[in-house]
This record gives sequence, structure tokens and C-alpha cells, in this order.
Amino acid sequence: MITPADLARMMANASGDHAQNEDKQDKLLYTSQSEGHIVRFIEPDGAPTPKMMPHHRAVHGPMKFATLDAQELPVAREYSAGGLIFDTHNRVALIARHSRSGHLEWCLPKGHIEKGETPEQTAVREVHEETGILGEVIDSIATIDYWFTGQSERVHKLVHHFALRQIGGSLTVEGDPDHEAEDAIWVDFDDLDRVLSYPNERKIAWLYAKKLNRQAEG
Repeated sequence: MITPADLARMMANASGDHAQNEDKQDKLLYTSQSEGHIVRFIEPDGAPTPKMMPHHRAVHGPMKFATLDAQELPVAREYSAGGLIFDTHNRVALIARHSRSGHLEWCLPKGHIEKGETPEQTAVREVHEETGILGEVIDSIATIDYWFTGQSERVHKLVHHFALRQIGGSLTVEGDPDHEAEDAIWVDFDDLDRVLSYPNERKIAWLYAKKLNRQAEG
């Protein structure tokens, strides 16, 4: 009989070599069971590792694992970038999108890395397209690394998150080429935990707040 622990080890072994190559310069912060996926949060090498997350950010519910059939599916890689774009009032631009179930959800601007782009360049482009705000990268926050199973393939996705500073533009979603962003708003950085819809993105904001606190104390 194959237990959930056995399945977890199988998934880890299946992704091990590739993950080691991609993350060899990074440090694993922690793992999280969120939205049906096992997610890893990775921070650039050299940054301290938090000992624990606040209890209210823990995700409860039954653990979910890929089926044995999913182990035989071909693997596709996806890479995205985006993050927190700040204005001079310490506000962050968020976009609204409709989920597959039709609910309006507030999330961080981000998108796929195009051929020839660095993650930083993608973050600047995607933020500008989806919010109208032109920014420059000022810091790296963390990378969300996770697997999910689609109809015909298993997908290994890395989403790089950066902090950006506004250097121009104005808030609008008219420039979004995919027309996925339906609205954009400024939200105080301290209010992101209350407004952001996705637990993983709330953790990104939490990580950056901790990083800023460490820098201030140092």
C-alpha cells in the first residue's frame, strides 16, 4: 500500500535533479500546503531563514497529492515574474481578476517570462502592462516553486517576486494585452494581508515586511 508519505517522496524524487539546478543559488524558506499544491518558498542565498510563520497564515484542510497516473505525465516548465510595486506613499498596486469560478480576486501583477528576458525585466514589463505603473526593481523577495497537474501534463512552475519602485506611469488596466486585469487599486502595504486573495501572495508580502524589519534593525 502506498501512503501519502510515499507519494510525497516520489514527487520529490521526480523533481529533484531539476530543482537542484534551478535553486542551487537559493535558500529554501519553508513549504506550504496551499490551494491543493505543495508549495516551496525560496529566498536568495545569504538571507536569514524565518523560524516560523504566524499561526493565522497556516492553511488548514486535508493534504492533497498527485495520483500515481500523474507520475507518468510529461513535465512542462513555466516561469513567471512580478511583485510588489510601491509608490511614494508606501502603497502597493494590486489588480483584480475573475477566477474560474467567477469570483473577483485581488492579486499581485505578474506574468510569463518571455524569451530573452530576465525575471527582473519581466517583472517591470508585467507590472507596467497590468497596472500602468512603470517601475524599477529595488529588491528580490522570494520565488514560489510548485507543481500542479493539468489535463495532459504535470507543470513545474517558478514565480519570481520582486519589490519595485514607481518611476512613472499612472494606475490603469488599459495596457493589459491579455485583458485579464479588470481593475487596479493602490493598497497600503500594511493592509495587504487583508486585501490579497491568495495565501501565497500574502506570504510574499509578509516575507518582504520581515526583510525590511531586519534591514531597519541592522
